[in-house]
This record gives sequence, structure tokens and C-alpha cells, in this order.
Amino acid sequence: MALPDSFASSIGWNFDNSYRRLPSEAFSPAIPQKVPAPECVIFNSSLAEEMGLHFDKTASEKIALLFSGNEIPHGAEPIAQAYAGHQFGGFNMLGDGRAILLGEHLDQSGKRWDIQLKGAGRTPYSRRGDGKAALGPMLREYLISEAMRALGIPTTRSLAVVRTGERIERATALPGAILTRVAQSHIRVGTFEFFAAREDRVALQKLTDYTIARHYPPLVESSNRYPLFLKEVIIRQAELIAQWMLVGFVHGVMNTDNISISGETIDYGPCAFIDLYDPATVFSSIDHQGRYAYGNQARMAFWNLSRFAETLIPLLGETTEEGIAVAEEQLRRFSSAFENRWLCGMRQKLGIANEEKEDRDLFQELLRLMNEQHLDYTETFRLLSRPETQNHPTFQRSDFLLWKKKWEVRLSRQSSSQTDSSKSMRRHNPVVIPRNHLLENSLQEASEKNDLRAFHRLLEAVTTPYEKRWEGSEFSRPSSEDQSGYQTFCGT
Repeated sequence: MALPDSFASSIGWNFDNSYRRLPSEAFSPAIPQKVPAPECVIFNSSLAEEMGLHFDKTASEKIALLFSGNEIPHGAEPIAQAYAGHQFGGFNMLGDGRAILLGEHLDQSGKRWDIQLKGAGRTPYSRRGDGKAALGPMLREYLISEAMRALGIPTTRSLAVVRTGERIERATALPGAILTRVAQSHIRVGTFEFFAAREDRVALQKLTDYTIARHYPPLVESSNRYPLFLKEVIIRQAELIAQWMLVGFVHGVMNTDNISISGETIDYGPCAFIDLYDPATVFSSIDHQGRYAYGNQARMAFWNLSRFAETLIPLLGETTEEGIAVAEEQLRRFSSAFENRWLCGMRQKLGIANEEKEDRDLFQELLRLMNEQHLDYTETFRLLSRPETQNHPTFQRSDFLLWKKKWEVRLSRQSSSQTDSSKSMRRHNPVVIPRNHLLENSLQEASEKNDLRAFHRLLEAVTTPYEKRWEGSEFSRPSSEDQSGYQTFCGT
């Protein structure tokens, strides 16, 4: 049932559905499945305000009806998007199996926001899935996506989580929920793979032109727009992965269908943040070979972008050989783009204001010591940013003291004072990340007891991650228990 025009007007919805103007193979019409007892669990009022939406006078019950899919906003034309993907290296034809795109909201500035309901029921692409989602994984996505934004990392966001009143069968029966995800778009590497696999050059070109106009408008009039488009996607992805690495984030399922062309982090399934620094860290219960381990993320991003470049070969040159040459030329940009962003971030984390060619060796030596001494990644950088804590036992081992002396000599070769360096470090080293033990506890309380107090306290901390008030609090401390076997799950 569509909501009346008056209600849409009072909220400020302004739907466009430009994706539906692509070739029909790109999507299938899909209507969210009705749920028996929608209840709004959390609503992101600050995001709604940013989008130019006005829910301040809307009852919680009406919000629940809207973001459960039981009522459809006026102007929305819901679809499930088709795409393909390399999943752990194997190619599959896929599509939105449990997500329905309501449409694209245009705010007053003309900015376009995809509004998607995740867990809204079966679609033509559900295969054997039920199309549903459980409360815990949806709250996980809400919290971590908001934490990523607070850390300054490009990300999709979450507008609401609604409990459905159903029990979802997974390993056990779990409370059902629907997440409303907001994104610049849901166009993925896998979207391009879908048309490339169909060998539909006309549709591929239409998709490419649409994506350029939507996400890279300065390129629209360029006669060289396709190589430049590939270049821009490569650079955005390289810089995004570097930002993940700098805060210790592990995505967990970097399949090509989870790589957004806009450069946003998308799909917070089996994701987590590392505690003890170890490049081999894997959290996902299904990543048995460590394909998407923390330290592999740049390499796998390059692999995914290589698959993306392959899809564009027909557009990159007059012949296949020319297209391959252009693709290879652009792909060579990845390594330097990643390295430059990572080095810049590490300099900021260590209070270094200028560049020296030996910096990389200094950073790698620190990471090696952290790995060997089983140090907490986030805590170590934060301690280094506070001169009064540099007598901490962490820094008293002889090898660490040698590294610290090199670092101090490095800092002495710049004009910034120690005070300035420490202030800069505190701006770039969070006090708080979504600690796995705290997140799991809050999700368990919410799922099993319908108690969101721990979740809200953690949400407040992770969305203000640099504030000094959290130092020494439960939110800043690593777990006292061994979490070496900690696992995350995709939620399907």
C-alpha cells in the first residue's frame, strides 16, 4: 500500500527512480513482504535531517510501517537489482536476494540517496534463501556503519532498524528485522560483471554512462571518459582500503558484488576490527583459507578491480588488445594510490608532518614489533599519542625502546613541536573502536532480552571515537579474555 501524497509531502520524500530507466535485465520489480508486527528499534534522526526528511512529528508506529515495507512511500517504485559476482574467487550470477531498493530520494540540493530495505523478503534472485534478516546482524550493520562514518571512512549508512515480529530460522530461531540502508548507489563491480557475462555491450555501455553521470559527472563530456572512469574507481578503492587498514577494519567478505563503484564501504556482514595486531587475522566463519584476512585486503581489492577492468575492455579501445593495454595501464595506479594514502595516514597516526623516504621502514618495524609482542593495534597508537603514558610497560622492552628512539629522532627532523605532534596523533588515533566483545554483548542483549541499553551506550562511544572522555573507560580497553577464536557470520 502506498502512503498518501500528503504524508509523503510532510516527510519530504522526493523519489526518482533513474535506475529503472536502465535496460530491464538490470533489475526486477519487487514488493517487500508484509510483516506481522513492525516495531521501530532505532531510527537515525540525524541522517534523516541530513537527507532533508522530516520525521520529527511522525509517530514511531508510522515509521515502523514505512521502514518495514508494509507501506510504500509515494513515488517509490521498488526493485531488486541484478548483478553477478566472484564469491571467494568463484563466479556466480546473483542479485538482491533479500534487499529491495525503494528508489532514489533527491534532497533539495539535488543529491541522490538510494533507499534500500535489507531483509524485506524473497525476490526473484533469492535462490534458496528466505529473503529475511535477523535483528543482531542488522544492528551490527547500523552500529559499524555509523562508527566508520565517525572515523571519516566513506560508507553506506543506516536510517532505521525495524523488528518484524517474526522468528527467523538460522542456526537457531532469531528475532527478525529489516535494515534501511542509505547509499550513494548500490552499483557494484558485480553489476558490471552481470552485463559482461551476458556479452551485452549495448547494455554495458548504458550502465557505464549512467554510472559516470551519477558518480563521476566531470567525466561526462570527456572523449576519454571510460579510461578516466576506470582510473577514478581504482583510486577511490585504493584509498578506501588504505583507510580500512589504518583503523584495523576487516571487511570479511570482499567479493566483487560487495565492492561499490562509488567508493563507499558496503555490506557489513562478517566484519570486525582487529584487537591484537596480526596481518593474518580472519574473523569470517566461512573464510577458511584467509582469502580476506586483514593483511590481504589490498591484494584482494586489486584482484577485484582487475575483474572490473576486464568488464570495461570493450569500451577502453577499438580492439580487445587496445582495451587490455588501457586496463593494465590504469590498474598499475592501484599500488601507488594505496601506498600513498596508507603512508599519509601512518604519518598522521605517528605525528609526522613531513615526508621522508625511510618512513615506510619505520612504520613496518613498528607493526612487526606489535605483531611479535601481541600488542593491541588501537591501544598502542593511542598510548604513543600521550607523552604521559610512554612509560607504559608496552614500551619498555629493549627492541621497542630502540624503535621509539628512531621515531623520536624522526620527529626531531620536523618543525612541529612534540605538543603539536601529540595533538595531531590524538586527532588521528581513535580512543574507541567497536570492540568485538562489547559489540557481541550488546547484540546479545538486544536479541535475547530486547534490551538496547548496552547497544546505545556503545553507539554513543563509537560515533564520538576521538573524544578524551572515553580514555580509561570500558569502551577504550581491549577484552581481558583471549579472543583468538572470535568468529563472525554473514547473517544469511
